[in-house]
Amino acid sequence: MSISSAIAIYFVLWWVVLFAVLPFGVRSQVEEGTSAAPGSDPGAPVLPRMARKLLWTTLISLALFTAGLWAYKAGYLNVERLTKMMGIPL
Repeated sequence: MSISSAIAIYFVLWWVVLFAVLPFGVRSQVEEGTSAAPGSDPGAPVLPRMARKLLWTTLISLALFTAGLWAYKAGYLNVERLTKMMGIPL
């Protein structure tokens, strides 16, 4: 695997994990019982904690990417095996 392919795969994986992590721990203004700021949506989060979510996204993505890279290097992830698992003739 080339370095550009690895970076592209990590980039896509990072964004997928980010969208999975975003809703965790979010409390809206209505759920917190605070009055909504004028002009804002009542469902807007009180504390989004984006720095923490970006850190968790990076750590989870790194763990998943490392596991995938190990599986690729060990021969568990190759075109022949994946097409056979999906029933696609090669």
